[in-house]
Amino acid sequence: MCEPVDVSVGAMIEDLRTLVEVESPSRDRDALTESAKAVAGVIEARLGGKATLVDSEAGPHVHWSGGGDPRVLILGHHDTVFPLGTLARRPFRVTDGHATGPGVFDMLGGLVQAVHGLAALDDRSGVEILVTADEEVGSGSSRALIEERARACGAVLVCEGAADGGGVKTGRKGCGTFEVSVTGRAAHAGLEPEAGVNALVEAAHQVLAIEALGASAIGTTVTPTVASAGTVDNVVPAEATVVVDVRVESPQETERIEAAFAALTPRLEGAEITVRGGVDRPPMPESAAAGLFAAAQRLIPGLEGRAVGGGSDGNLTAALGVPTLDGLGAVGGGAHADHEYVVVEAMTERANLVAGLVRAIRDGEVAP
Repeated sequence: MCEPVDVSVGAMIEDLRTLVEVESPSRDRDALTESAKAVAGVIEARLGGKATLVDSEAGPHVHWSGGGDPRVLILGHHDTVFPLGTLARRPFRVTDGHATGPGVFDMLGGLVQAVHGLAALDDRSGVEILVTADEEVGSGSSRALIEERARACGAVLVCEGAADGGGVKTGRKGCGTFEVSVTGRAAHAGLEPEAGVNALVEAAHQVLAIEALGASAIGTTVTPTVASAGTVDNVVPAEATVVVDVRVESPQETERIEAAFAALTPRLEGAEITVRGGVDRPPMPESAAAGLFAAAQRLIPGLEGRAVGGGSDGNLTAALGVPTLDGLGAVGGGAHADHEYVVVEAMTERANLVAGLVRAIRDGEVAP
């Protein structure tokens, strides 16, 4: 079993409330600045030292170091998917053993658990914490910093929410978004539709071709998710846009899918197609988590590991060849939904798990 460290559930709930009550929607720099200050305040209060705000176009990232030679990076994010005002409708509460509120599971609960697990260790040297401001929107401004600190530390613990049933996440699909823009030619829909080039019809052809790229037998999903076209009901639409979500399990599928999008060609004479985007988070292979997962199972016998379809910043660190274990955060569910929750009674065990893994890494007990 996991050797316990002395953590207080009440103190964790107090800090979780503090973070949840500072709303932090992605792309809102002002809100994210206040959120970063709150995260830094919790870290400094519990761990000592100085938490540095690293400015970026997305908002501030938060970085803390326990000093000494870097050995392990605890990775998370403080941006959430919920717009300002969500807190008024869905305030932080603890009821019937569940903590609820915007961002509790994805992923403020995991941050709090990690901080309190570290706080109970006598020696925090070699540990770094990086809490980014843009994970929910692709990590464009934080990727270079994440990769730099992951390489420097040599092991990464990602405090995203646990898998269903409380397991950790040992693999993730690569994921990305493509935007397919169609340019046609406007014309009067009643007087001379033949004079136009209907971008909506062209987009319909492309949606069918794109959907056919999926290969569920090997874990590849290609899902058109958002479409827009046209201006008014009596004009042949001159423009249309289709947004596509892509998930893949292998680098080979990444190459195939990206090549297929690049090769899309118009079906209607006079139409033009422009493709933007790609698979920006490479697959996280289960091999990247093998040594850390074995250590986690020694700490909590019977702990399950699961490969999941969603992506995280763990994809980025695993792609570097840095050992990475994900899903070490809160046990709960409802990520990105109104029923999001954290199981309070599991918080102590998860804080202990992070602390135990940090000790195992520093003591050389994790296989490379």
